Amino acid sequence: MAKLNVKIGDLQLKNPVMTASGTFGYGLEFADFMPLDGIGGIIVKGTTLNPREGNDYPRMAETAQGMLNCVGLQNKGVDYFCTHIYPQIKDIDTNMIVNVSGSSPDELNISCPNVKDGGMAFGVTCAGAASVVKAVRQRYHKTLIVKLSPNVTDITEIARAVEAEGADAVSLINTLMGMAIDIEKRKPLLSIRTGGLSGPAVKPVALRMVWQVAKAVGIPVVGLGGISNAKDAIEFLMAGATAIEIGTANFLDPAISIKVRDGIDAWLDAHGKFGGYQLAAPNQHKN
Repeated sequence: MAKLNVKIGDLQLKNPVMTASGTFGYGLEFADFMPLDGIGGIIVKGTTLNPREGNDYPRMAETAQGMLNCVGLQNKGVDYFCTHIYPQIKDIDTNMIVNVSGSSPDELNISCPNVKDGGMAFGVTCAGAASVVKAVRQRYHKTLIVKLSPNVTDITEIARAVEAEGADAVSLINTLMGMAIDIEKRKPLLSIRTGGLSGPAVKPVALRMVWQVAKAVGIPVVGLGGISNAKDAIEFLMAGATAIEIGTANFLDPAISIKVRDGIDAWLDAHGKFGGYQLAAPNQHKN
């Protein structure tokens, strides 16, 4: 069996497979389908200072090779999380990573496209992204992973800006802005008209951005976006990601994270040390 452990900031991951926020609840919902301690980390659903009801329904729509959502960071707030959720997850033997979200630089979420205030508004400019990370870094000294929006002209500029302000790692990509229309009702399928596109359709874009950012920064990159199997995950690792997250695929197969972990392990057993298989430069071949 290959050694799959990786490190992100001060976090030691037993393997590079994590679950993406918003697709895995608090992990507890998936305990009947897979061993929660079998993956490198679980990123819990977005948590805000105060409870949020989220956007009105309908807020999900199926698309070709993916889905649109505009859930809007629905959650019961940080006090509820600390009182009711944390005691249930604190002893799970994996990294439980909280996705902190908000609507001002005093709170952190720079890339969610489905909220009216904050969210992606911070993440589409270098100044906005840097200001949020700077504010959080002044108060928080443990591992800080900043999730980047793909809805920008040059994602490497944003990555470098948050690295300069102290981010320990970046994760990408968040969802792409999209839209779907009901032609019989002549209205958008989603209540707020637009939403975030995720699933296999976004993978080529995500892979390209991970490759670009991994070359542009010196901090670890966590790759996500359309990962549905071990082959997809290995592509992201070859593109320069230190670890990966699985999102929409959890809705189709609640045990997919363990299957991806095992698939990566099998590939390494067959091919040897992974480091020699990272993406070669043009006109070069791996040994």
